[in-house]
Amino acid sequence: MSDLNDMMQAAESEWLEKWTDGPTEKTSSLLSPGTPAPDLAMPDQSGTVRHLAEFWAGGPALIMFWRHFGCSCGADRARRLIAEYDTYEQANLTPVIISQGEPERTAIYGTTHGIPCPILCDPDHDAYRKFGVGQWAVEQVLFDAPPEYWTHPRKIGIEFQDAKRRDGRTPVDDPWRATAEFVIGANGLVRLAYSYQHCEDYPEPLVLTTAAMLS
Repeated sequence: MSDLNDMMQAAESEWLEKWTDGPTEKTSSLLSPGTPAPDLAMPDQSGTVRHLAEFWAGGPALIMFWRHFGCSCGADRARRLIAEYDTYEQANLTPVIISQGEPERTAIYGTTHGIPCPILCDPDHDAYRKFGVGQWAVEQVLFDAPPEYWTHPRKIGIEFQDAKRRDGRTPVDDPWRATAEFVIGANGLVRLAYSYQHCEDYPEPLVLTTAAMLS
């Protein structure tokens, strides 16, 4: 438990430091359709190393780059994923999530939200970057926040984090890291690259399943 507590504290510290610094990377420039998808190796929530290519080996895969584990948008996407799962299965579309957490934190997150597919762990954001998933601009994250948040001062970050901690949903990881979803064909090529413009910009499931059936 002490190792998990250390991970949580480190993830909270990462969030606060990155919040204070603001976005430091370019906005997303996703891999284009027709581009070979990188066959990256990452541990899943059990610690087992998985290769991305195994998810599109038998048909199209839906690779979902997730928000940080303290974001309500991730919880909402989890609920949508559960509701849409049968639709994906009917289109022979295999979902897999890429997250910012380590296996230990990821396992808890997956169980808490009842996520029905594997979750891979990319705490250094290497996979995000290789697929072109960058950081959002301030207005894409804080468009509905009070103006005093727009300069992302450390004091407000501490207050926000403390309030969310009391609610049991502490902000962690990279607050500016964008989300995106890809449909990869069985040939390993990107069929669809869906770039969220803000964290509630969820894709229409029929767009994903149609891309899967056309791949």
